[in-house]
Amino acid sequence: MSLATTYLLLALAIVAEVIATTALKASDGFSRLIPSLVTVAGYGLAFVLLSLTLRVLPTGIVYAIWSGVGVVLITAVSWVWYRQALDWPAIAGLGLIVAGVVVINLFSKSVSH
Repeated sequence: MSLATTYLLLALAIVAEVIATTALKASDGFSRLIPSLVTVAGYGLAFVLLSLTLRVLPTGIVYAIWSGVGVVLITAVSWVWYRQALDWPAIAGLGLIVAGVVVINLFSKSVSH
């Protein structure tokens, strides 16, 4: 599998996880059927896609990117969808997460094989 394909699968895993986490909030403790099904399917897809990326990239790098980008996207979705407020320390922290993901991708020798 090429590195580009691996990153595409990782991006799709992140999107699936963001959708699943958003649906988890909407499931109201798994008391609503459709959001509950979306949650289970989204996490299932996310983990399958994540496992495929681990064939090519190191676990630590994959997890750092997956969790970092996922946190930023979930926060953005929560801000837009659920109107959850973000203060300046939260925004600064998210900026540091993004910076960390960029540093890993641009400068880490662990990413290429």
